[in-house]
Amino acid sequence: MAKHYDLERLGYQKEDILLMIHADDAGLSCSENAATIEALETGIVNSYSIMVPCPWFWDMAHFAKQHPQYDCGIHLTLTCEWKQYKFGPVLPYSEVSSLVDKQGFFHAKRDLVKKFAKPQEVKKELMAQIDRALAAGIKPTHLDSHMYTLGLTKELLAVYRELGREYQLPIFLSDQLLREVGNPDSLQEGDNLVNAVHIGNYKAMESTGLDELYTQQLKSLKAGFNMILIHPAFDNMEMKQVCVDHPNFGSLWRQMDFDFFTDPNTASLLKERNIKPITWREIQKISL
Repeated sequence: MAKHYDLERLGYQKEDILLMIHADDAGLSCSENAATIEALETGIVNSYSIMVPCPWFWDMAHFAKQHPQYDCGIHLTLTCEWKQYKFGPVLPYSEVSSLVDKQGFFHAKRDLVKKFAKPQEVKKELMAQIDRALAAGIKPTHLDSHMYTLGLTKELLAVYRELGREYQLPIFLSDQLLREVGNPDSLQEGDNLVNAVHIGNYKAMESTGLDELYTQQLKSLKAGFNMILIHPAFDNMEMKQVCVDHPNFGSLWRQMDFDFFTDPNTASLLKERNIKPITWREIQKISL
């Protein structure tokens, strides 16, 4: 059976509340990179992952190489959800034709990946993404999945596990996210799980903003390995164009993420609750 990480092996107590504040989507844009870097350097974000196929990957790869102290993973990418800002595989699309649309870009929706993607082509492309990151000087601490696409089917999840084993990196697994993508029964013995995953939601963002939601999440964290997934960026002209007609995880949402997790009051709340930071670099010690 799948199990949660044995955090006592790292010296923690059963009652300890451990938290990773993880910034997804680094490499997506200049705005995303700048906000992620500032959140790492001045805020309480303590882990992030990079999208290798995106145009701004090389900018973020340079930062990762120059600042190896920050917990950095590879955000394995099989989708491009944006309407006007497009990117595709790092391999020639003729080699991974099941992963792309008629224009040679990644499919926009997870359902299209589920319908068309061939597992052998998925693995080939994702290995190319990891290899490009390694060649750029990145020393990744983990692998995770953009839009949790690798959780869609048992076959994709098997590829995810294989990549973790072959590159000797922990993979981000969550029974909660597997339920959300409609694949709750694919876990197996040996899978290690995060205890709880928290993320913003569009209804809260649109009505009251995300501060109240994130505050309640922090106040209600329970013992174990908790993760808050955020997507920090600046709500500037570039990011507005990336997110045209896509307010869900759009530029305003991303600005709210940045603002809350660089606010000194948020750091104070963690201190008040004795919430302890944890990173994938620590998890590596007990996951392989």
